[in-house]
Amino acid sequence: MHPQQRARALAEELGFDVFGVAPLRAPRDAEHFRAWLRGGLHADLDYLARQVERICDPARTAPSGTSLLIVGWAHSRAEVELPRGGRIARYAAGRDYHNVMTRKLRKLRARLAAEGWIRPDALARPVVDAGPLLERSHAAEAGLGFPSKAANLLHPRFGPWFFLGELILDVEFEPTPELSSGSCGTCRACIDACPTGAIVADGVVDARKCISYHTIENRGPIPHELRRDLGTWVFGCDVCSEVCPWGRKAPDLGARLGTHHAVAELALERWVEMRDAQRWKATFEGSPLQRARRAGLARNAALVLGNAPREGAEPVLLESMVSDPDAMVREAAAWALVRGYAARSAVQRALDGERDPLARAGIERTLCSEV
Repeated sequence: MHPQQRARALAEELGFDVFGVAPLRAPRDAEHFRAWLRGGLHADLDYLARQVERICDPARTAPSGTSLLIVGWAHSRAEVELPRGGRIARYAAGRDYHNVMTRKLRKLRARLAAEGWIRPDALARPVVDAGPLLERSHAAEAGLGFPSKAANLLHPRFGPWFFLGELILDVEFEPTPELSSGSCGTCRACIDACPTGAIVADGVVDARKCISYHTIENRGPIPHELRRDLGTWVFGCDVCSEVCPWGRKAPDLGARLGTHHAVAELALERWVEMRDAQRWKATFEGSPLQRARRAGLARNAALVLGNAPREGAEPVLLESMVSDPDAMVREAAAWALVRGYAARSAVQRALDGERDPLARAGIERTLCSEV
């Protein structure tokens, strides 16, 4: 059997849904990526700018590497809503996919070595998101999908709902062909549906406007002008994938990652008021939601409670506005109280006692504007 064929068979035995091989060389979209960075569309994801040369030239990371073995693992499932409301990206509802994918890639590497397809001492580095690779570009070249107008990679069966992982190899594997069909055509559903207008051109997403960026990666206050448009998104955003015709027909695979108990059991009020670091860590252990950190999740939850007010949330927000140890959360709670609970006088009193300059500036803006 050809090495590539055996590698595909082993990947399928381990549960991967999609498989391909690309040469380890500069990604085809390298200049597109550089232009995106030059335009500042990466917001404050400065690590991308710092690693641009490694991303655009993988040989800098793996000088002896020759091939990229790329796998995909589908995660499509029904939309996820928290108890009493609030939505999170579907991929984040269960176990952290980074851990699952990395274990599977390590098993694949071990199987390839055990059968003699790669040397036991060969370079076979597993990468899941964290490595300096423009993985969607490489994956498109390897035939795992085609690029969408929302900058996703689309598969004919799984749409945008699949994770990517790679093994960087110093062994020559024959490249797999690109997909012969599949495109967005004239469809612009994702562009039209994006709540914040973050898809600014075909295949170009401005992270500064993106709900996923702000609710996951942004460590500071979410811009006031975007807060209404968050709607009920507490972590991530699936709008561009949900409206995609390719995504709507994907199979339901929700059982693969399950549902984390924090997602199944905790209402947003608990996300806001949980301030003990050890308790928070234990509650969200093993969940992708940890990526936003305690303050980020509390900030997001407070803003959503402002956009979608409900009975019982106001006392939690009032307490958070004056007692949360993070100024960003205090300011978000103040915004929510003005937005959803007509508590302007309470917010004014809190402003008088607020000492953090950024929180004060945010609260003053809230009080002086229509939220």
